[in-house]
Amino acid sequence: MTIFDVLTLIGGLCLFLFGMNLMGASLERRAGNTLRDLLGRLTTNKAAGFLTGMGVTAVIQSSSATTVMVVGFVNSGLMTLAQAINVIMGANVGTTITSWILSLSGIESSNVFVQLLKPTSFTPILALIGTILYMFGKSSKSKDTGTILLGFATLMFGMDTMSGAVSGLKEVEEFRNILLLFKNPILGVLAGAVLTAVIQSSSASVGILQALSSTGAVTMHAAIPIIMGQNIGTCVTALLSSIGANKNAKRASLVHLSFNVIGTVVWLAVFSVITAIVHIPLLDDPASKFSIAIAHSVFNILCTILLLPMNKLLEKLAYKLIPEAKVETEEKSEMLDERLFATPHIALERCSELTVEMAECASSCLKVAMSSFNKCTPEVVSFVKEGEDKTDHYEDILGTYLVKLSALLSGEEDSAEATKLLRVIGDFERISDHGMEIIGAAEELKQKKLSLTEGADKELAVLFDAVTEVVDLTFKAFSENDLEAAAKVEPLEQVVDGLKEQLRQNHIARLQRGECTIEAGFIWTDLLTALNRTSDHCSNVAACVLDTAEGNLNLHEFLRDIKENDEYFKKEYRAYQQKYVVASVR
Repeated sequence: MTIFDVLTLIGGLCLFLFGMNLMGASLERRAGNTLRDLLGRLTTNKAAGFLTGMGVTAVIQSSSATTVMVVGFVNSGLMTLAQAINVIMGANVGTTITSWILSLSGIESSNVFVQLLKPTSFTPILALIGTILYMFGKSSKSKDTGTILLGFATLMFGMDTMSGAVSGLKEVEEFRNILLLFKNPILGVLAGAVLTAVIQSSSASVGILQALSSTGAVTMHAAIPIIMGQNIGTCVTALLSSIGANKNAKRASLVHLSFNVIGTVVWLAVFSVITAIVHIPLLDDPASKFSIAIAHSVFNILCTILLLPMNKLLEKLAYKLIPEAKVETEEKSEMLDERLFATPHIALERCSELTVEMAECASSCLKVAMSSFNKCTPEVVSFVKEGEDKTDHYEDILGTYLVKLSALLSGEEDSAEATKLLRVIGDFERISDHGMEIIGAAEELKQKKLSLTEGADKELAVLFDAVTEVVDLTFKAFSENDLEAAAKVEPLEQVVDGLKEQLRQNHIARLQRGECTIEAGFIWTDLLTALNRTSDHCSNVAACVLDTAEGNLNLHEFLRDIKENDEYFKKEYRAYQQKYVVASVR
């Protein structure tokens, strides 16, 4: 084997790894939201979790990617540890599909139809189609399909290049002597684990083993322990992804490691005992691409048969190794986990869920502040302050996360949803701020021993009722995507504007008659401003829900259009005017 063969081997390996990574990433994107949703919405049914993990991994061609997704889901509370165990086991079986695809390059026959099944026969055509789709495709899906085909062609070309580069090794005595060392099962397992840990892909390391099998120097006796070790090495990716995650996510990665270590130890022991007692001539035969694919599949299926019925024991083992703290406050999952960026659609859904929680928190703050205005207590003040702090935190983490996530979203629908969330979180945060302003006005009246007139109290009660309704409509519109509720917000907001102006005029009239003090008037003005601005923010949210549904991104133009031309708006406006009436003070 010359230096040029070594360079060719390195080049083939690089092409193989690049092609596999390119194809896997494109397959994941092209699969769309369906496969991702399956991972995020599993039941506790063992079969459903197992089949889902197997199916998703077979499609995206990477058990490591599936396991990293699962760790992210567990960390964010989207999946329980019990669900994760079933998916991880399925992923181990699903990853064997890659070795079967790679084994096609080992087809040998003079029959023209059989030769057509060999990748070298159809790979050039796939590469041509992929290039055309990638260069001239208009949609992202077409480009992803083209990238999948190009990735597959690249990895198969790399596989053939590696096989050709190492073919001369079959004449090298030293190479055969090195491979003889791997007849020691423990050395074989270590070699497979280290190789896979370095390249972080069991599929890729199995492909490298299949390429080496073309030398004829790799026996099945040496190949089987290496395959077993590869399953342990692939756990490195999941273990790395769990760094900084919560305890359940760490437990999920530990289950992945435990599953592969226990399976390897048990079946390696069985393999060693059988080969020590019985001589099996087949194990001394040179391994082929097909026999390696068979061994890879059989081993993973045997591990699943052994451990799937014992998933509860694996869960208990994970809790034993990573126990709960003796004195522990409730451990809350990270609200948003960047591991979910591997599945942008589910990450976006998580953002939507948290924004609904934020909206509920802001709504509660404001309504408690209004309902407790005349009986403000330290407990009420504390509740509103905590809620306001919480919405500040929501805005901070959601804004940062959504900006990063937006760059990863490909579909127009998901991009529009992300834009909507970015627009509304500021409004919800301001609504909670206005709750603090209302409770602050109540405290100021109490501290300065001031009071509102009886007439002002009655007028304020009407305005409180109107604002309460507009907040409730807004929350319903956003949380349920209720377009009918959203359409009612803007006419009610216009009524609130009118009430605010009427109450301001009434206050001036009372002030002129000496019924109200200047000092109380300042508080009254601040109060009206806070309530009016609350309804403005509700209007922004509702309009955002409506114009996202309509595909219109110009909020101001949208609002102006419905006020001037929408008959439903005019009808609702008149109805709310009659519902919330305040008499003029002369």
